Amino acid sequence: MAIGLRPKLKTVYEKSRAITPLHTSGPIAITSDGTKVFTCVAENVLLTEVASGKQLASFQGDTQSITALCITPSDSHLFLFTSAQSLRIFEIPSSFIGQSVSPSRVLARGHDAPVHVCAVDPTSTYLASGSADGVVKVWDVARGYATHIFKGHGGAVSALTFNFVRSPSVTQERVLQLVTASVDTRIRIFDLSSILAKDKGAFAPIATLEGHVSVPRSLAITEDGKWMLSGGRDSVVLIWDMSATSMADSSKRGSKNKTRGFSPTLVKTIPTLERVEAIGIIESEEDHTNLAAGAIDLSFFTAGEKGMVKVWQAKDSKLSYSLGEECETDQEEQRQIMNAIYVPSISTVVSVHADQNILFHSLDTRSLTRQLIGFNDEIVDAVFLSPHIQSPESASTDSHIAFATNSSLIRVYSTSGLDARLLSGHTDIVLCLDRGAKGQVLASGSKDRIARIWAFAQNDASTFNGASVNQQWGCVALCEGHTESIGAIAMSRTIEDDQSHPRFMFTGSQDRTIKMWDLSEVPLSYGGQVQKCRSLTTQKAHEKDINSLDVAPNDKLLASGSQDRTVKIYEIDYSPRTDHKAAHGEIKLLGTCKGHKRGVWSVQFGRTERILATGSGDKTIKLWNLKDYSCIKTFEGHTNSVLRVDFINLDLQLVSTASDGLLKLWNIREEECIATMDNHEDKVWALAISADEKIIVSGAADSVVTFWEDCSEEREKDRESKREELILKEQAFMNYLSLNDYRKAIQLALAMQQPGRLLNLFKTIRSSSELETLESDKTVSLTGKSEVDEVLRTLAGSELARLLRYVRDWNANAKTSAVAQGILHAIMKLRSVDDIMKVFGDEAQETALITDASTTAVDTKKRSVGDTSFKELVDGLIPYTERHLSRLDKLVQDSYIVDYILSEMDDGMFDGGEHNAMDIDKI
Repeated sequence: MAIGLRPKLKTVYEKSRAITPLHTSGPIAITSDGTKVFTCVAENVLLTEVASGKQLASFQGDTQSITALCITPSDSHLFLFTSAQSLRIFEIPSSFIGQSVSPSRVLARGHDAPVHVCAVDPTSTYLASGSADGVVKVWDVARGYATHIFKGHGGAVSALTFNFVRSPSVTQERVLQLVTASVDTRIRIFDLSSILAKDKGAFAPIATLEGHVSVPRSLAITEDGKWMLSGGRDSVVLIWDMSATSMADSSKRGSKNKTRGFSPTLVKTIPTLERVEAIGIIESEEDHTNLAAGAIDLSFFTAGEKGMVKVWQAKDSKLSYSLGEECETDQEEQRQIMNAIYVPSISTVVSVHADQNILFHSLDTRSLTRQLIGFNDEIVDAVFLSPHIQSPESASTDSHIAFATNSSLIRVYSTSGLDARLLSGHTDIVLCLDRGAKGQVLASGSKDRIARIWAFAQNDASTFNGASVNQQWGCVALCEGHTESIGAIAMSRTIEDDQSHPRFMFTGSQDRTIKMWDLSEVPLSYGGQVQKCRSLTTQKAHEKDINSLDVAPNDKLLASGSQDRTVKIYEIDYSPRTDHKAAHGEIKLLGTCKGHKRGVWSVQFGRTERILATGSGDKTIKLWNLKDYSCIKTFEGHTNSVLRVDFINLDLQLVSTASDGLLKLWNIREEECIATMDNHEDKVWALAISADEKIIVSGAADSVVTFWEDCSEEREKDRESKREELILKEQAFMNYLSLNDYRKAIQLALAMQQPGRLLNLFKTIRSSSELETLESDKTVSLTGKSEVDEVLRTLAGSELARLLRYVRDWNANAKTSAVAQGILHAIMKLRSVDDIMKVFGDEAQETALITDASTTAVDTKKRSVGDTSFKELVDGLIPYTERHLSRLDKLVQDSYIVDYILSEMDDGMFDGGEHNAMDIDKI
């Protein structure tokens, strides 16, 4: 009979990555290759890699909110305007190591009013900014000063763009224009080239276009400068002919001719049926313009209040297709698009929504390829999901993780990055989550008194990040019947032999009842139809709110924890549906676990043992015996309410989270805390453990999600290798001593950082030298061994500095001060003061050159403590040396007193002894 080995305890979980707030408010910017995104978080700007979600750099603000942001097309500079009217210019680093970037230039008063729009010309030469007081400034990017100032707008500047093209004329004259729009609904065109030529009246607009009846919010011009599109909150897109050869009548509606020979004309109006916040031209090799026929063959997109990106054909003024889902009426304010950016290199439109979400829409596949959630708010629950399991026997992959936040939308993240999807269906805040069928089914409970069951659509083959681009989680069933919020939910753990869906589910509510639901008809694949589950039983369970539910691994027991400080254990009686009989289910109370002094926040059955763990507001974790329902162990260590508990490692260990922001790893047998993990600043409500227990995910009220990775084996291997290395070094040290190779012995002791061995070595040398001195009646060397003197005279810089620090420590102890003073005396005799000072200077330079990013914080702290300057060393040596000298002087004085006392005790016998001897010789 094979005996299973007891698994090793997990001792170390280290933070592998974290999901932190990515975008809280304000504008964003995308690099030209679409791989990096600039977002605003509070008063700073973060640079994040889109694919991995890794934060590459942060750009420091001025403690004021950011009102406008843009980067150069060459990705060389970043420009920030804050509510303090300052302009901050940053040079974007070529390599990123997560550093904080300081501005290369700061203009404290760039405008007299907040700037809400800014843009950089295609050549990365000029920056244009429009403020709320109607002033537009053009800045030189390289030199950082204003080259043009345009006034005369009838209110705040709402949009602006550059028109930098070459004229098709023979002279190849460049067209340098700036197009602006303001809240007075007019669009103005300024000629920058005339200003450079110092023409009279150059600061007046060369054309003022009228056509919008509300604020124009976005402008776009084709690369050849022939067509301009403007979109506004009047729900229309206007197409303007910008050709320089156009000779439109100045009296024609829609334009006011300011300069002879140039008069842009309105050629088409396209209704969008929604307020337009962003517009962009999608140009390709197939797009062309036919001026002779008056046809406009180009594509463009609009984005606005309905939360969708719409792609239009200007030729027939028809909508080609839409990207995204239209937001519902009650979600318009949260889901509407505030800005949209077209990235030609990856054929993607990036939309920024009012709820801080950033969506990447592929124009090639016409689908959502990536979604970055800017801000998650308070995270209240989390659960791993495995939607790609082909059969119940296959191993779980845990490719996704779902979060319930302070929102009605459920966040489903990919475990490999920041890509996420939002599940909409609940009408109020989602409070709890659970998984079934090994992660193929998701269950959620909400304040809307409804529990929903979600499944993954498995009917599309095209993939991204290992998932289908058109696949989505959808609601397949709902459970209605509670009269108050649903705060706890638990699905059956086992799966039917002939079916692949869970059998039943329990919900606990603020109405103090537990309901059992039949899930036998719920499919595992989302198909668009929502079924209503049947309630099998309803039982009043507690006197106060039910906070947690859990089903035993064998589906035989149910545990519930409540604010009434009790835990109740029920027996589950369930019979599946047959051809002649409907499914039957009920629960029977078996016992009550009493002992907590505050409400119970979490209950969890052991996976292999018949035990139950509970976490309570009394700051303790308790283990309960399921035979007599008595408490068998109590774990204390958290300083606030324990919110979540779970078993790992075959029920040998516990993981807990609490309101103190900490995660703790417990050894159940020894009742001790093995490790404490800290990366949160608020209550840790959410705890999820992967199927292989290598990853622990925690989510807190500080909007931070942390992924903790099991590093126990790696740490044990590192410790083992260090022990082996130390044993080899110790053996080598003993060999060097036996061979009297003092140089290598001292150097090895310094390298091992073992001052005790070094002290014993110098003590041995000192005692042997004293013995030799007594026998030969002469001093051999300063330290007693000429070989040791030579070692001290030629010791390398860092080694000498470390030895002097050890000497300083030894000098502070009277028992070892003699050895310390002897070594210090030898060093001062053998080496000059300038040489010793140079040693510390060289060591400081070596420390400054250490830039290894993999150096841990602990190593850095140790190094900073050890890097003592020469002055600090001397200041540590002098007081104790003076004390030792004073003590020796006192001993010398005391020795004379002893001699005097002895002489007086012998009545001068010793003083007269010599004369008496002489007298005796005479006789």
